[in-house]
Amino acid sequence: MAELQFVDGVLARIRAVAGTEYDERAYLFVLEAVEYLQGKLDARRHVTGAELSWACRDLALERFGLLSATVLDCWGVKGSIDFGRIVYALVTVGLLSTQPGDREEDFLDVYEFATAFAAAAAIKWEPATP
Repeated sequence: MAELQFVDGVLARIRAVAGTEYDERAYLFVLEAVEYLQGKLDARRHVTGAELSWACRDLALERFGLLSATVLDCWGVKGSIDFGRIVYALVTVGLLSTQPGDREEDFLDVYEFATAFAAAAAIKWEPATP
């Protein structure tokens, strides 16, 4: 029961900061995408907006398949910039952090949503190793 109260409290803080533009599942999805991406890396490290945007795409395709764009759209996510807005709301409530030089605009137009979730786009992106 305490876990539900914690989640409700966190989601209330997110709504207070970001309003209701995005479904709360979009915030949880982005947090999961961070872990999904970290799991693909050789070592945990800071990730870029572009890397996280691609991880969100790949996780959505894995989880929702051809319905990925539809699910994200239902959550209010219509472009990669929306992932950036979600990330920065999560930063504001203390669930994620940024590095100097990081900007919300790093998520702008990382890929075209109309084609990124098409069946032909099922090729997975792999992060470069430093």
